Amino acid sequence: MEKLAAYDYWAYNNRPKIKWPNGAKVAFWVAPNIEYYELNPPPNPSRSPWPQPNPAVPGFSIRDWGNRVGHQRQMALLDKYNIRGSVSLSVALCEHHPEIIQMCKERDWEFFSHGVYNTRYTYNMSEAQEREMIRDSIETIYKHTGQKCAGYLAPALSHSEHTLDIFAEVGTELFGDEAGYYTCDLFHDDQPTPVNTRSGKRFISMPYSLEMNDTIVYAVNKVEPRQYLKMLKRHFDRLYQEGAESGTVMCIPTHSYQVSNAHRIKAFEEALEYITGHPDVWVATGKEIADYYLANCYDDASSDIAAKLGGR
Repeated sequence: MEKLAAYDYWAYNNRPKIKWPNGAKVAFWVAPNIEYYELNPPPNPSRSPWPQPNPAVPGFSIRDWGNRVGHQRQMALLDKYNIRGSVSLSVALCEHHPEIIQMCKERDWEFFSHGVYNTRYTYNMSEAQEREMIRDSIETIYKHTGQKCAGYLAPALSHSEHTLDIFAEVGTELFGDEAGYYTCDLFHDDQPTPVNTRSGKRFISMPYSLEMNDTIVYAVNKVEPRQYLKMLKRHFDRLYQEGAESGTVMCIPTHSYQVSNAHRIKAFEEALEYITGHPDVWVATGKEIADYYLANCYDDASSDIAAKLGGR
């Protein structure tokens, strides 16, 4: 049977139960992708960042609008519902827009790495080049925020076969077990799960709910805001139902140039009001969920996986 080396097949049913803090059924987190796109990025033979010849003014400027206007709208909305964002950060933003970093810091938001620019992909990088990019991103986050980066999402989802191993190793080299221990690049489960790395570091996959990602919804699947609201509610309802038996995770990955548009922001607000209005929901950051899982669930999960693999 073929399998992705990063993780073992582990059926959703008959696992050790996850018990979130205070008996919560769902661990809920919001991951604002705060990104920087270059107007004239270096070419990559595997993917062109822009559909039209450079300069790509339409694409660049709408993303610039997201950082200038949309971010303020989204941040105010998350403040209203007492949600601390977990920022999927293009770390170049630390120098391009330090004022955004400062606003997030003031709210005790988490920062995790989304590469340096969202127009520079992992495709065609050597392992050494990817390692340098990951090291740069972890060090930049620490320099500008004081946080030891726990999580990683490859820029534009351009994940390589070495990404998880490198991130785990670089995190350990820089900060020991305090950095580099969860990934958002695997979309295979509704609960955190152990991930295999060549270093043997305790490492997990964090559910990122890619189908709920506003760019996937609006730009790829061409969904209307009212339908997105319905999707978010139904997604939550199912996880809340199943979470009564064993805790689940729901993430809403956002982009300010998508979800914060004037004609879309109300749908997002109604979804947040609906989700946070339920009892037994743990509103957390990605790092908080990962830390809790590693401390309370990881060992039981790893033992169960090993036992089931051994029984084949």
